[in-house]
Amino acid sequence: MNEDFKFLKETLELAKKGEGWVNPNPMVGAVIVKNGKLIGRGYHKKAGFPHAEIEVLQNCKGKTKGTTLYVNLEPCSHFGKTPPCTDAIIKAGIKKVVCCTLDPNPKVNGKGKAILEKAGIRVSVGILKDNARKLNEAFFTFHEKKRPFVTIKFAASLDGKIATRSGDSKWITNQKARYYARSLRGQYQAVLVGVNTILTDNPNLGTRIKNKKDPIRIILDPRLKIPLNANVLRDQNILIVTTERMDRNKKELLEEKGFNFLVFNSGQIPIHKLLSDLREKQITSILVEGGGETLGNFIDAKTADKAYAFYAPVIIGGRKAVSIGGGGAQTIEESLHLKNLTFRKLDDDFLIIGYTG
Repeated sequence: MNEDFKFLKETLELAKKGEGWVNPNPMVGAVIVKNGKLIGRGYHKKAGFPHAEIEVLQNCKGKTKGTTLYVNLEPCSHFGKTPPCTDAIIKAGIKKVVCCTLDPNPKVNGKGKAILEKAGIRVSVGILKDNARKLNEAFFTFHEKKRPFVTIKFAASLDGKIATRSGDSKWITNQKARYYARSLRGQYQAVLVGVNTILTDNPNLGTRIKNKKDPIRIILDPRLKIPLNANVLRDQNILIVTTERMDRNKKELLEEKGFNFLVFNSGQIPIHKLLSDLREKQITSILVEGGGETLGNFIDAKTADKAYAFYAPVIIGGRKAVSIGGGGAQTIEESLHLKNLTFRKLDDDFLIIGYTG
């Protein structure tokens, strides 16, 4: 058991190296062990590249017959962009597979385990299960809740304001907190804001950090007010969500430049339908950054799975200062309550991380 724990922990560390690059696939790491000695390591590096099990077999130093394969997720048993990993495992003569958890994808769920066992390979599942689920929380939510994993993120003063009455928010939090917040973008497949954030701040919405992949930028813009020179329009890694009330001439101009659209035939953008459509586009995770109304709409729709709340030792005040909008809760009991909290100090600022379920 101690040996299994040690080697599975290694797979989780390896898997994390694929963060941001493997979407919509899960992060997976694998090691091969012979007579208690680790003889191979591998991880899934990028969507479309070989899976972790194939990587570790290719990197193995020594013969694989009679060895044990450790992997944080059940090996796949279906053809996707790459062949089934179960075939390669059987062919390699692996005698035992130890994995943290079954794959939630219905194309795999339990099938990989069954195929391996039918081939005479012993399969053990369950050690470090919670750690494995947390690592791939977006992937599990995507398949279990049939929608992307949604995280809301905001920076606020001690009195809960995310901007002054004039809309100024640069900068509520300090440089260390802002760097941390930017780094979060690399963990998500998409980052989402409302058009008012574009009009007020003209953000980049990229990580601007070496070796961190920029997420897809999703802009909610019911009337298509986005300026043609907005920073987010620097390349085509963007999805503009709008409605029938849009500026059609601007849409035509943007489409000619290669930008993609998602259009709703209503005056508003329904959050649940939006998430359903984004799931169809294989977007597994979204970081909702603002502004106040957009954050409020996701909270009202009860679709937020996780929250990053940055607080600075600043008191802004003012009835017209900006805070999280939307309809809001009628009672404290109906409010969004966070659980499994983590607290971090970032110089003078504080970060609270929590889950809604």
